[in-house]
Amino acid sequence: MEYNFTTIEKKWQKFWKDNNSFKTISKPTDKKYYVLEMFPYPSGKMHMGHVSNYTIADSIARYYRLLGYDILHPMGWDAFGMPAENAAIEHKTHPAEWTLKNIANMKEQLNLLGYSYDWDREVTTCLPDYYKWGQWFILKMYEKGLLYRKGGDVNWCDHCNTVLANEQVTPEGTCWRCDGEVTKKKLEQWYIKVTDYADQLDADLKLLEGYWPDNVIAMQKNWIGRSVGAYVNFTLDDGKDFPIFTTRPDTIYGVTYMAIAWNYDGLLDMCTDEQKSAVEEFIKKSAKIDQKTDYEKEGVFTGRYVINPFNKEKAPLYAANFVLAEYGSGAVMAVPAHDQRDFEFAKKYNIPVKVVIQNADNSLKAENMTEAYTDDGVVVNSDILNGLSTREAIKKAISYASEKGFGSEKVQYKLRDWLISRQRYWGNPLPFVHCEKCGIVPVPESELPITLPMDIEFTVGDNPLKKSESFVNTTCPKCGGKAKRETDTMDTFTCSSWYYARYTDAHNDKMPFDSNIANAWLGVDQYIGGIEHACMHLLYSRFWYKFMRDIGLIKGDEPFNKLLTQGMVLANSYESRELKKFYTQEEMNNKAYEKDGIKKEDIIVKMEKMSKSKANGVDPAEIIELFGADAVRIFVMFVAPPEKDKEWSDEGVKGSARFLNRIWNLFLKYKDEEAFKNNKSFDYNNLSKEGQKLFRKYNKTIKKVTIDIKDRFHFNTAIAALMELLNDMSVMKLANNDDYAMFKEVIRGYLILLNPIAPHITEELYQILNFGKMILEESWVEHNEEYCKDDTFELVFQVNGKIRDRVEADVNISEDDAKTQALASEKVKAFTEGKNIIKVVYVKGKLVNIVVK
Repeated sequence: MEYNFTTIEKKWQKFWKDNNSFKTISKPTDKKYYVLEMFPYPSGKMHMGHVSNYTIADSIARYYRLLGYDILHPMGWDAFGMPAENAAIEHKTHPAEWTLKNIANMKEQLNLLGYSYDWDREVTTCLPDYYKWGQWFILKMYEKGLLYRKGGDVNWCDHCNTVLANEQVTPEGTCWRCDGEVTKKKLEQWYIKVTDYADQLDADLKLLEGYWPDNVIAMQKNWIGRSVGAYVNFTLDDGKDFPIFTTRPDTIYGVTYMAIAWNYDGLLDMCTDEQKSAVEEFIKKSAKIDQKTDYEKEGVFTGRYVINPFNKEKAPLYAANFVLAEYGSGAVMAVPAHDQRDFEFAKKYNIPVKVVIQNADNSLKAENMTEAYTDDGVVVNSDILNGLSTREAIKKAISYASEKGFGSEKVQYKLRDWLISRQRYWGNPLPFVHCEKCGIVPVPESELPITLPMDIEFTVGDNPLKKSESFVNTTCPKCGGKAKRETDTMDTFTCSSWYYARYTDAHNDKMPFDSNIANAWLGVDQYIGGIEHACMHLLYSRFWYKFMRDIGLIKGDEPFNKLLTQGMVLANSYESRELKKFYTQEEMNNKAYEKDGIKKEDIIVKMEKMSKSKANGVDPAEIIELFGADAVRIFVMFVAPPEKDKEWSDEGVKGSARFLNRIWNLFLKYKDEEAFKNNKSFDYNNLSKEGQKLFRKYNKTIKKVTIDIKDRFHFNTAIAALMELLNDMSVMKLANNDDYAMFKEVIRGYLILLNPIAPHITEELYQILNFGKMILEESWVEHNEEYCKDDTFELVFQVNGKIRDRVEADVNISEDDAKTQALASEKVKAFTEGKNIIKVVYVKGKLVNIVVK
């Protein structure tokens, strides 16, 4: 019987769908497992990154189902966002039509892989039944004082024609989505006050240690940026207060200049008339480079001086492009001797350097310094702090400032409030109106959802919602007068920050979800997604979960109990640097570069992340058609551990297909043999020696596969163990009926062990071989520790430390017998005859070493 993967996979996919095989019970027992992968944006075409991520999750879900857990494994669509709007402009269609068509396409592609989703719980963020509750949450935040609107400088992408949150600007100062240049623009915007939760978000990272990757925790900790220091109130030379925050009050006597953010509100009013034009030019220049990390640190003198309250000394005030207006007070004290950035700036603008922390050998002199001294030391040139250690001086400086009334201890965060306004159509409408009489007025909950109008013209430029009179013109809910509806829509991260909770009760039309049901399923036991979401989606989701807790919807503190960040899928890219052109693998095979006048040796080959721009992507549908879904699943799980990058290889997929063919052919070989049809049990003691060895190997394989999957999700080593077992099964010669019965049991267990990774072929073979019910209804196999112990081991014979022979020995072999066998070995005799045997050493369970001279 031929292994026809196409027929088999379609058969089982239809069966699972027709029988609703993966339907989730409404409320789980105590034994529940919620596995979730980050839901995709419906681009319309699945890529290998999706396949890798979703196969990991599906294998975990199927494994825990076999363990008897109630499983929640849903899928949905992060469906709002700029790509759909841009596509609408390009293809002259509507984003809704484009998005829903893409969802249908991607759903069909996902089903080709046989994933065990409960599609009854599907959520689509662009549909009113979902985004209504996003609006509901926003109103609740407004009620609690967590949502506000203010004007100010925002990050602006001209290409996307919208505002970006800080987290959405790359370190290179470009847009995270289109890679276009980001500039600053003054706009009235809506913000969520996530800073009210900064302390909790920071402290609760402790709860995730050991369950989340260390690097993700470190990235969030750095982004939140908790620092303990002091607020010190300096004074401008006109007598006005000038507060700053510092984490190094021990160095306060070393201040030689002050720096203020280039976009500090009221900066120009602070400058002297003589310096105002220079500062204005500097502001314009800084607006273009503010978000980049590799720009040159620059500044301009404001003409003003600031007085240090500790020593009454004056320090010049510079506007600088390295100071953040949003952090602390928007100004910093600069101590060039003990901060490298301050040092470089001081050298550039010929500002004095003053040493106030001395090193161990007392050798620091300002005039000889080539870099800042940033280590701890003893305080000098600092009046009341002299002679103190760095730590002692910090405490005393804060105490002194508090006592004198010009400072105090302060905890500060780098985390900024979440800017959620977007000047786009395809997003969740903000539920507010603007009334000339009443100001900003929230829409009553009874009027939710505020739906997007369909009569929209899409053109490159301003927000299309502004042009929809039917949408904009409304009445004020408070006074009944004329009002204008808010035309900004929400950041798509507001949709993805709570979807995991909606999955628990996906069709509730009275509430976002029933609290009793949600509390039974949450938190998510295993969350899977890319590390690129560490400081956006994952942080926002943690905040949203805590907010839902605080309004009584859910219990607990964190949404995701465990996090796995999967590696990327890599493939060879082929680039002609001369033509600035990438070739596909097929074009390389066909030597397409020769038609362009390029030599093969001039093509740069690099293993990198699959992407359309690098022409190194692989279409999963094409690979499935060639080799089958199970082969693709096997490959992406076998090529590397889930958290590591995976190098794509056509040969690797072919190897996975060969592995499945071997299983098919070997297991069906015994189908019609009478001894195999028997359902008799076997006695281990009646097994042949080969049979006992295989049965021990089988039990050790169960143990290893279970540990590899349950404890580490190392499916790659689990598959390797199953490949080893298959090799042993392939050479096994069945000697008696007990051997046949044992072999049948090994096949049954083998199919269950492989099922989470390759569900189609295993389920088909399980039925052909008449093992009774479906694997889907079976339990995970368990090993017997007794049979994990070997009866024999490999005993090595050495002569003068060099291996000369190996034999299989009984585990209970005595020292005398081991030595006797070694001396009797013909291979050993070849190196001992005619020589004096000085001594014979036995290392139990390992080797015999004969020392000769």
